[in-house]
Amino acid sequence: MCKLRAATHRHDPHTPHTTADSSGDTALTTPIPPPLRIAVLGTGLMGAPMARRLCEAGHQVQVWNRTRAKAEALQAFGATVHDTPRSAAAHSDIVISLLENGTVVGEVLFGMGGAGAVHGMHEGSLFIDMASIQPREARDHASRLAERGLRHLDAPVSGGTVGADNGTLAIMAGGRAEDFAAALPVFAALGRATHVGPHGTGQLTKLANQMIVGITIGAVAEALLLCAKGGADMAKVREAISGGFADSRILQLHGQRMVERDFAPHGKMSVQLKDLRNALATAGEIGFDAPITELFAKLYADGVEHGLGGLDHSGLFVELASRNALQ
Repeated sequence: MCKLRAATHRHDPHTPHTTADSSGDTALTTPIPPPLRIAVLGTGLMGAPMARRLCEAGHQVQVWNRTRAKAEALQAFGATVHDTPRSAAAHSDIVISLLENGTVVGEVLFGMGGAGAVHGMHEGSLFIDMASIQPREARDHASRLAERGLRHLDAPVSGGTVGADNGTLAIMAGGRAEDFAAALPVFAALGRATHVGPHGTGQLTKLANQMIVGITIGAVAEALLLCAKGGADMAKVREAISGGFADSRILQLHGQRMVERDFAPHGKMSVQLKDLRNALATAGEIGFDAPITELFAKLYADGVEHGLGGLDHSGLFVELASRNALQ
């Protein structure tokens, strides 16, 4: 059983939960479900805090990471570290992946010389892919899992490391409605989940999210740099337009990073580029013209080529500043 924070109170999971009304009488409500057995594959910037939150919610959490040391810190919260995805999956009924891309997800799921997760999953187990991959890859994984009697949701997230730490992620899920319902106790520990359609549509929604994020970061960076070039104080410019129609979470969070020149990675520029390229690939598959996304993908690619790939995606500011001889 994963350890809980001292302030966390849990009833016996098999005892119905009661609430008191204004008169002091109690009313019987739904039973609290027993702890779930969950494997988390990939404990990087997002996976580690999400696994921690699942532990703190009282679930039995198994973890695997290619670099084992990155998973071992989760033992302090009660997680069990495994040497292979297969082993972690064998001790779980729900398997979550938080991996780099679709190729890696496919390898960790089906490959690794028989050590992949699918070789340990029990019939009827649910695989929830919370990585950001291409919609067609998600549909392919769902089909291959169904052939083995296994269930699938593609449920990528938005909200970065702050959202992962605080349990405020936006979760966009594609798959069967009944599988989404089964995953709700998992999602409850992580953020707000929305079922957007069949397999692949969760990933499609995440690509739309990343298009908006990547393009808006570029717009904020370019606007602030224009003002700096013209002699204005960037911090004051950001303050002045806050609350108007140009305000956004990007202006508040990433704009502040730009003002402070703090580009420690919360979401890497290289990952933002990957997502924009996935969006363009998907657009090409369905015959959709995406000229704005294409332009910004080129800008992020230039930044990565110039050695900025490890910076936060707000580091596009650095690429645009360099073009304008601004430091």
